[in-house]
Amino acid sequence: MNVHTLALENFRNYEKARFAFDPSVNLVCGENGQGKTNLLEAVAVCSTMRLFRTAQKKEGLRFEADHAFIRADFAAHDRDFTVELRLSRAKSMEIYKNGVRQKRQADMQGLLKTVLFCPEDLMLVRAGAGARRRFLDVALCQLRPNYARYLEEYNRLHDHKTRILRDSEEKPTLLNLWEDFSLRMAYFGARIIRYRAYYCRRLLEAAAAVYADIAPQEALSGAYQTVSSVTDPFADAKQIEQQLAAHVYAHRSAELAAKSCLSGPHKDDLTLLLNGRSAAAFGSQGQVRTCTLSLKLAERELFFQEDGEYPVLLLDDVLSELDRRRQDFVLNRIADGQVMITCCEDGISDKLRAGAVFHIKNGKII
Repeated sequence: MNVHTLALENFRNYEKARFAFDPSVNLVCGENGQGKTNLLEAVAVCSTMRLFRTAQKKEGLRFEADHAFIRADFAAHDRDFTVELRLSRAKSMEIYKNGVRQKRQADMQGLLKTVLFCPEDLMLVRAGAGARRRFLDVALCQLRPNYARYLEEYNRLHDHKTRILRDSEEKPTLLNLWEDFSLRMAYFGARIIRYRAYYCRRLLEAAAAVYADIAPQEALSGAYQTVSSVTDPFADAKQIEQQLAAHVYAHRSAELAAKSCLSGPHKDDLTLLLNGRSAAAFGSQGQVRTCTLSLKLAERELFFQEDGEYPVLLLDDVLSELDRRRQDFVLNRIADGQVMITCCEDGISDKLRAGAVFHIKNGKII
């Protein structure tokens, strides 16, 4: 799986640019603020249909531009594809696959698979539960198209139910909808929980093996945490659905008082342990970074196990945040598949046998 070319117009600080990538290592060099991360974000959005630095797609438009355009030509599973994204300040993003407009974002996720590793990810272990849920969701939406559809619908229902709860004091009749929305959220939530449980089991096994290669004297483990009433997240979806419904009924009064949805997979977490103790609470900075490295490299390996192809690996200035030993470990683990690496330091570029090198300044290739 690799991206052949990428064309940008009015995206971030790129007025107009075209990149032809090497199928192996691509090094993107430049000072801070020149557009290196913007380039990786453009590749990532063709995979996930989301900008990784903002929820507002219109923020991807160049200053004072009304429209932006991203086009990626790539190969996956021995087939060639073209994805075009058209961003606008006035309307929702338009998505085209091989020239045909797509109705849903979820229908495109997983066509081009990417794994992004940026400096913010290094604190994934100590971040809030929401960051770890997003980490799981980004991977699962690419691996399992049905998961992307379930998550999209669950989030839509969650937003509607939240508005019902918040507005119910002024409009009490809205609470007539509470049961319907709760049951529908239980239906989709059950399927989300099953997907997450199975994925987390495989992820933690793979991450533990990677961690052992870096620090053999320590053991990484963890657990997927979901709604307390779910006795077995690997059970049949119908059983989980019934347990979710029972839990939300038991907490109806609390939801009405809090005016928010208190029960469901939107509260899930992935806990990480080192030698049986909380990595977030007791791990050193080096240990926490090694945990995240292990999770990201494990994610890449799971994609390969699933597809027989490595996803496109996007390393956004993350190597400069690692010590030399961890830098060498990452570089040795990414010998196969297409990689795009941004950096400012010449020392890192000296370690790479880059197939292509791009020097970026003010949104232009120099």
